[in-house]
Amino acid sequence: MTEAEIKQQICDIGKRIYDRGMVASNDGNISVKISENEFLCTPTGVSKGFMTPEYICKIDSDGKVLEANEGFRPSSEIKMHLRVYKERPDVKSVVHAHPMYATSFAIAGIPLVDPIMPEAVISLGAVPIAEYGTPSTEEIPDAVSKYLQDFDAVLLENHGALSYGDSLLNAYHKMESLEFYAQLLFLSKQLGGPNKFDNENIKRLYQIRRNFKMTGKHPANLCNGQDCKDCNVMSCCVKMR
Repeated sequence: MTEAEIKQQICDIGKRIYDRGMVASNDGNISVKISENEFLCTPTGVSKGFMTPEYICKIDSDGKVLEANEGFRPSSEIKMHLRVYKERPDVKSVVHAHPMYATSFAIAGIPLVDPIMPEAVISLGAVPIAEYGTPSTEEIPDAVSKYLQDFDAVLLENHGALSYGDSLLNAYHKMESLEFYAQLLFLSKQLGGPNKFDNENIKRLYQIRRNFKMTGKHPANLCNGQDCKDCNVMSCCVKMR
């Protein structure tokens, strides 16, 4: 894709995030790695639902602005994105949003570790919570760093959620999946559930993921060949950090 096409895709995904209620007002940010030292990112102080390509900024791996139209500058939260790229060379895009249900779990301090549906177990495995950090500081990147090698999405305590993948579409789909997972978990709790998979079924789903040769990081990589005994497999993987 050309830079112009990537900028348009960022705007399209920004609108999806906004239209699905995953951000309010000017919340959230999106970035895409276009070379080893160049990144396109959304600017601060604009709604993700109303962006056009000229809004998008270009920065280097230190956060220095390489290109930006007048009136636009990168979000201070780009530090969080750059840490992901630094520690996960396979990642090409990062999405940060405040999806309602997932963020509610983050505020309540509850990680998403209940194995309740095959798709969530296979695609995400589990979603841990990175400890709270002050926005725009290195505290959030430092907290997120603990989970980067084992998970492709994390909740940000009292803040929101972060997902990342080998393409912008993949990173966005992980955000959409974790929000759907959080919503189902919340609703099932209201109905007296959830009914969770046992360890044997989780291990089978993990093996399906391995058979599919899916990209990214996942708790299945931690539990491969491991005897988790009587603990919940997904909870165990989160606690390993």
